[in-house]
Amino acid sequence: MTTVTPSASYSFILRLKISNTPGSLGRVTSMISDLGGDIGAIDIRGVTKTHKIRDISLHTTDEKHSQKIVERLKALGIVEVLSVWDRTFSMHAGGKIRVTSKVPLVTREDLSMAYTPGVARVCMAIKNSPEKAYKLTIKANTIAIVSDGTAVLGLGDIGPEAAMPVMEGKAMLFKKFGGVDAFPICLDTKDTEEIIRTVKAIAPGFGGINLEDISAPRCFEIEERLKKELKIPVFHDDQHGTAVVVLAALTNALKLVDKKIKDLKIVVTGVGAAGVACSKMIMAAGGTNIIGFDRTGAIHKGRTNLNYMKQWFAENTNPAGFSGTLKEALNGADLFLGLSGPGVIQGEDLAKMNKDAIVFAMANPMPEIMPEDAAPYVRIMATGRSDYPNQINNVLCFPGIFRGALNCGASDINEQMKLAAASAIASTISDEELTEDYIIPGVFDKRVATAVAEAVVKAAIETGVARKTAGVKETTYDYSAAD
Repeated sequence: MTTVTPSASYSFILRLKISNTPGSLGRVTSMISDLGGDIGAIDIRGVTKTHKIRDISLHTTDEKHSQKIVERLKALGIVEVLSVWDRTFSMHAGGKIRVTSKVPLVTREDLSMAYTPGVARVCMAIKNSPEKAYKLTIKANTIAIVSDGTAVLGLGDIGPEAAMPVMEGKAMLFKKFGGVDAFPICLDTKDTEEIIRTVKAIAPGFGGINLEDISAPRCFEIEERLKKELKIPVFHDDQHGTAVVVLAALTNALKLVDKKIKDLKIVVTGVGAAGVACSKMIMAAGGTNIIGFDRTGAIHKGRTNLNYMKQWFAENTNPAGFSGTLKEALNGADLFLGLSGPGVIQGEDLAKMNKDAIVFAMANPMPEIMPEDAAPYVRIMATGRSDYPNQINNVLCFPGIFRGALNCGASDINEQMKLAAASAIASTISDEELTEDYIIPGVFDKRVATAVAEAVVKAAIETGVARKTAGVKETTYDYSAAD
């Protein structure tokens, strides 16, 4: 049976008016605990002769869980629920990012330099030498996070407005971990050509484009076209960010199980943007035996009704032409890579895998199998969740990749740069530190972004896509100053 752990995603503060009699608080906390709530702080907010007002912070598993706790508290007879404060919604109130000035604007002189008439001189300098935009505007350190809201997290097509909280969060991560200024741009169109035209039209103001949460197969064409038609790096994080971090985690996992990537039997569920990109990157690193599954079943040569990317997948993976079920494919598999949805596999399915099995169940927010259910059958387990060990999270990748690309003025983020990023992430963990529950650095590990940026710069210079080749390393962002 799938179990779910309370998490900060469903974090609440209950303001309770509790009867001021011995044992009342104990009854309240016992009930919350018995119902599976994870209690944090308990603070007194007021006292009368008959009652105490307390704020109780707790984590729950979902909204229904929190509602159940509130209803049961009301039924106790010794509690009045004064308010329920959803901490997650509160964090998003008014948006999570803002624009601030870098220079003072307090005198007439300041105004005449920052704006008219002095700004005209700077404008003409850029007109005469367009490359000066990298020195005299925000272009050198700013990227656009572009989405149409069609493939947001595990929520699907929720539209551009509903996608904004995710894109704002992405901008926060760029700034925190890479020192990169990023701005969310959510487009009210699903038309491939219109998206391409729009991104090309706004590109002059940005040093790079991060595509985000655009559904497959449109995302493949959009990225490919923009990479060809723009002179700044274009990176679809759902594809390549995921792939880079997966390869980093796999690199370290294989050290523990003493296996070679070329010898693995790999089963992938979810052959969309992330599934295809992860498979391509594993193949670039030496993987040869990958069997992919979508909602219809195994992808193999001869299967009909495949879009062009799945057709590519069919022609370049599954060398034995396997056409059976997912459960059958797991027999003798070394790695299960889940990029699909919750509950796809059960524990008994994993029992058929090879010794020292590796499971990366990365569907969010609910993975293909929960770690508790997989534990008896696998050697190494990873998810995309922050409340379990081995979180495979794109934040380990994209801030450092763009930091490096911007530092050296890269015109592209190519395969060699991505492989270098994966190696840099993996090497952050020493052989002495490496354990089954620590195959990938934590998202707040301050070494990661700098290591990735430096590796990306080196690869960009070696492959000839860097505009700057001297003095680049010294500009790597020390984001510890942002704490």
